[in-house]
Amino acid sequence: MRIPSAYGNRRIPRAVLAVFVLVAAVDLTSLATGFTPGHSVAKPLLMPLLAAYCVVSGAPRLLLGALLCGWAGDVLLLSDADPAFLAGMASFAAGHVCYLALFQTYGSPRARVGLLAPAYATALVVTVVALWPHLPAGLRVPVAGYSVLLTAMACASAVRFGALTGVGGALFLLSDTLIATGVADRPPLPRPDFWIMLTYVAAQFLLAGGTLRALEARPGPMATYGEMRSTTP
Repeated sequence: MRIPSAYGNRRIPRAVLAVFVLVAAVDLTSLATGFTPGHSVAKPLLMPLLAAYCVVSGAPRLLLGALLCGWAGDVLLLSDADPAFLAGMASFAAGHVCYLALFQTYGSPRARVGLLAPAYATALVVTVVALWPHLPAGLRVPVAGYSVLLTAMACASAVRFGALTGVGGALFLLSDTLIATGVADRPPLPRPDFWIMLTYVAAQFLLAGGTLRALEARPGPMATYGEMRSTTP
């Protein structure tokens, strides 16, 4: 017999998701219009709301860990100071480790590694080589190491969990590449912060939503990744 709980009530996840979408719209609108206070208030709320949606949807702890590491990175990157940037990058790196562990634990091969891995490896090498001379000396090695971890996560998201998470991983890679381009003082897009947040929020949403969808489609008991169940003798 299934225990009645928030996991079985789809209205609660939908309500939390609606709040997340609303806050994301406020954040993106603030960036598009140059309203800095709106961004400063909305940005720190995004990942906790997405994590809350995942909690009431029965998500595994590794997914929650990845999102909360993203929240820490979001808060730290509100500062322009170099130490905050490095700490934020470390927080996102920890989130990528959580994602990699999540994909390894719950995923299964769904795409050809022989096709995706060389493509992502090529993108990594091209990006690092192009940005390396323009990065501050103290950031070159940390950015290169972070890029390797990010690229591994993006590739694994497609290989292990499928299309939705794969697109999310690719968007995360794009978002952070835009950040690195700005750090390296390369010509940015108009309103780069808007495009960085748009791709980042979409990335985290697709990674979370794709994970939940993949786990729901798994055969066997859902209790292995967070659903509360009991059985009667």
